[in-house]
Amino acid sequence: MVKKGNKLYSILTGSCPKCHQESMYCNKNSYLLSETLKMHDHCSHCNTKYKMEPSFFYGAMYVSYAVGIAFATAAFVISFLFLGADRNTTFISIVITLIVFLPVILRLSRNIWINMFMKYDKQLASGKIKQND
Repeated sequence: MVKKGNKLYSILTGSCPKCHQESMYCNKNSYLLSETLKMHDHCSHCNTKYKMEPSFFYGAMYVSYAVGIAFATAAFVISFLFLGADRNTTFISIVITLIVFLPVILRLSRNIWINMFMKYDKQLASGKIKQND
């Protein structure tokens, strides 16, 4: 189990990268497609601004490619190597995996991207200080 204070915690839970106290997303359910990428402007606990600049999350598209490749590789390994499916069935399983996990891939990519630029701050997490963004 990953604990607060670790980047992996923020990436997997979608919580604020600086304090890990609040979800960055308006709705925690990533499969509510109309709200998959809707984010709060800032953290209500530490006041961290999530969109540091306009178009900040465009960089997450590059991360999304890598995360998608990881999901596709996992689908290939499971269907072709473990289950012994033929080439066409393996291809279909990869496509279905990518479609089903698209909202998860999008959010994971954003979480990874923002965590590349921000780090956990114990003082912000404890509420002793508040950021003035």
